[in-house]
Amino acid sequence: MTLNSKLLEYVNHQYQDLISVAKKSHEQYCVSEPFPNISFKNFFNPEKLEEILDEFPDLTKGDQLKYQNPNENKLASRGEHKFGPKLKRFMHFLNSQTFLEFLQELTNIDEPLIPDPYFEGGGCHESKRGGFLKVHADFNKNKRTGLDRRLNVLIYLNKEWEDEFGGHFELWNRDMTKCVQRVRPDFNTLAMFSTTDFSYHGLPDPISCPEDRSRKSLALYYYSNGRPPSELSERGADLHTKFVDRKGNKDEAKMRRFNTFVNVVTELTPPIIVKTAKKILLKSQ
Repeated sequence: MTLNSKLLEYVNHQYQDLISVAKKSHEQYCVSEPFPNISFKNFFNPEKLEEILDEFPDLTKGDQLKYQNPNENKLASRGEHKFGPKLKRFMHFLNSQTFLEFLQELTNIDEPLIPDPYFEGGGCHESKRGGFLKVHADFNKNKRTGLDRRLNVLIYLNKEWEDEFGGHFELWNRDMTKCVQRVRPDFNTLAMFSTTDFSYHGLPDPISCPEDRSRKSLALYYYSNGRPPSELSERGADLHTKFVDRKGNKDEAKMRRFNTFVNVVTELTPPIIVKTAKKILLKSQ
């Protein structure tokens, strides 16, 4: 199958001239608040995305990633080893030259975008009832490649998602006083944003979907070799996610205590002791 036929297979008909779509959407992306971002509804061929959803792996089994602490309660895949054949082909398409050129034209990032074949921190994500991800700025360096993280792309896989379930993707302003945009994680919604030290985002409140439902998404991150200094804060190059408080939110005291403890211990202690100390702290919460 040629790359062009993959494009025709995966992308919905009104978006198949990807470069034209990127040029038309570029200004909207760049001026969106609180930082460059955009979302598209029904971007992909819904029949193909149904097949992807059918192959979504069981993230509760094996060596998949399970996060459960005051910052986050979610599941994630580890690399592509648990991807089914259709999911793997789709993810490889999203890392292809054709899709990269679309992203480059849309975002106007000067440095060439580079995909992550390891899906470090990306891949399949799932949050069950009670799941959350506090507002944060992402790690800005890939620990495997040393490349600079520049762009997040999210694809939502949730059919008949209701507002009362929560789980909206939230974008917050720089001083953390206000959520500026919320995106409901509806099936076949494509969302993306520029990844900097100031692009604060998350789904900070526990999801209240039925017990037999969950919030599923695909996450892809794109990198460059070098970036503008204006996108970095005083923390400089960082391999870790930076969680931040929502101003005036009293419910995040536990998160603040946890992060203060982790930051202090990380500065002073070997990694094996940090890991043990985190477990002890979590048990005491």
